Amino acid sequence: MTDTAAMKQPSVDAGATPALVVEDLTTSIKVGDAWYEAVRGIGFEVRPKETLALVGESGCGKSLTALSVMGLLPPIGRVTRGRIVVDGVDMTAADEATREAMRGDRIGMVFQEPMTSLNPVLPIGYQIAESLILHRGLSKRQARERARELLELVRVPAAAERLDAYPHQFSGGMRQRVMIALALACHPKVLIADEPTTALDVTIQAQVLALMADLQEKEGLALLLITHNLGVVASVADRVMVMYGGDVVESGPVDAFFARPSHPYSTALLAAMPRIESTEPLQPIPGQVPPLVDMPAGCRFASRCPLVHDRCKTLPPLTPVAGDPSHLVRCWARTAA
Repeated sequence: MTDTAAMKQPSVDAGATPALVVEDLTTSIKVGDAWYEAVRGIGFEVRPKETLALVGESGCGKSLTALSVMGLLPPIGRVTRGRIVVDGVDMTAADEATREAMRGDRIGMVFQEPMTSLNPVLPIGYQIAESLILHRGLSKRQARERARELLELVRVPAAAERLDAYPHQFSGGMRQRVMIALALACHPKVLIADEPTTALDVTIQAQVLALMADLQEKEGLALLLITHNLGVVASVADRVMVMYGGDVVESGPVDAFFARPSHPYSTALLAAMPRIESTEPLQPIPGQVPPLVDMPAGCRFASRCPLVHDRCKTLPPLTPVAGDPSHLVRCWARTAA
């Protein structure tokens, strides 16, 4: 588990207007000549200084949800239903010019692998300054100075000298800091971080996560964090949303999720998580996520679930756990219990 003991959580204002609102989001992917729902009926809100963590196996729709929110779907993808509101602007109703103006300005994204996201033939100072010139109308000199300030903000040593360095001249942790600086350049209201600690060692993971928490407190960011690491979730998230096969199967406050995991998939994820203090063998989840072209109509976890029964052939609704409206589960067996 990541060592994040020194982190301090931003204080979330529960009464604040959400910076990001997603309602009934359905995203389809074209395979051959047919369209298939890869994400269906997703809904959530994220407030300033709040962190919502999306968790689940690869192929469950987490990154596709993020790309849908950003409006960066590939040509084979499209949002077929739903509404996405960023800082009061309805992105689904906006034209492409408005969406382009929003991206990098009011909403930023830290991509999973910075080495493939940064341009390898341009100095990092130029790449940061570019968005400031485009969105803020700064001169080249002003943008370069602001780029230096941003590198200092994310604690890149010798920031002024590093402006003219290229991505390959940075370590993995430093490249991730550059990506964060790039995403924060225009003071966005919403930040999406897609596996921001992938391929980093534990010490650098903790540094990057502590940096993001500190910046979140200073900038008032609403953070949508995508991760496989449940240790990271326990340390930095306010709320958790578990996805499986494109569906939300459980969502709720982070403490409630770890204390009372309610969906069989959530329970299986936690059982598969390594623990330093345990000598018990890991409990892998049998089977795999069904292929997109062969998803069951009902609960998509049914083929791997120990509690499966006939009613699972239809999709259950999200239902409060023990009457708690903030903790929801999508499971017929748990609802019956």
